[in-house]
Amino acid sequence: MGVDYYKALQVDRSANDDDLKKAHRKLAMKWHPDKNPTNKKDDESKFKQVLSDPQKRALYDQYGEEGLKGNVPLPTAAGGASFFSSGDGPSPFRFNPTSADDLFAEIFGFSNPFGGGGSASASGGQRFSSRMFGDDMYASFGERGSVGGGSMHHHTVARKVDPIENKLPCSLEDLYKGTTKKMKISRETVDVSGKVMQTEEILTIGVKPGWKKGTKITFPEKGNEHPGVIPADLVFIINEKPHLVFTREGNDLIVTQKVSLADALIGYTVNLTTLDGRTLTIPVTNVIHPEYGEVVPKEGMPLQKDQTKKGNLILKFNVKFPARLSAEQKAGFKKLLG
Repeated sequence: MGVDYYKALQVDRSANDDDLKKAHRKLAMKWHPDKNPTNKKDDESKFKQVLSDPQKRALYDQYGEEGLKGNVPLPTAAGGASFFSSGDGPSPFRFNPTSADDLFAEIFGFSNPFGGGGSASASGGQRFSSRMFGDDMYASFGERGSVGGGSMHHHTVARKVDPIENKLPCSLEDLYKGTTKKMKISRETVDVSGKVMQTEEILTIGVKPGWKKGTKITFPEKGNEHPGVIPADLVFIINEKPHLVFTREGNDLIVTQKVSLADALIGYTVNLTTLDGRTLTIPVTNVIHPEYGEVVPKEGMPLQKDQTKKGNLILKFNVKFPARLSAEQKAGFKKLLG
């Protein structure tokens, strides 16, 4: 193995950089020229220089002083012969602990396999560029889907077609009680052989009590099938049809009734058939004026989130005033209201 550098520096083989520096300072005093005419300090400095270099230190630890001189034995194959020699003599291979750039320069004539700039190396060769094999050897594996314009394509994610929306007309009775609607659709499908066929299908739509205008019911991928794309979702949107008696405002139901001036003044009874077929009799004893409203609790629409609860029924009135009054009628009203 030659000279033991660790022993010469008086340090352990596991010594770190700080240990080496301390040993160097200690021995520098010992090998001072005034005390040592033979000038062994040069040897000590060489030892420190080797052990302070991780690459040289690893080489020394594995092969000793001979390794630093380049006399490194080659690995042998299973049969015992060298991979780079004939097997009947010392290997001609010599290890040179140079940088990676210099190593590439020795082998290829240029350095830095992934560096940019295209500048020349110390050996005069052009630096290895990422663009040496085309515009961009990495981009050739990217979104273009082929290498160098070849036929190696990457997997493309199928695009989903935009949803197909259709209005679903519903009466106020449907939305009050809930109902089931059946819709017949016709669409294109693709069989196992790839043939496109026209098929018909019946879709069942369950309408829940309390659903509002604009509520959407989605049937995933019930649109036309075509190669290379994901079929569109089929979406039905609740469209509330106008009612002859009731108007909906959120969860409340509004009813407007016409009353005469006499009824407005002396009292009026509202008789009403509900959306679920019941008959309501609602007496109004207050004087009815144009802005008056009678509220009947819990006779409105079911709540969409809690169908056991309901909104209110609100009665509004349109008071019919007489076009003219006789003198006798005027006197009577004056006496009544005065």
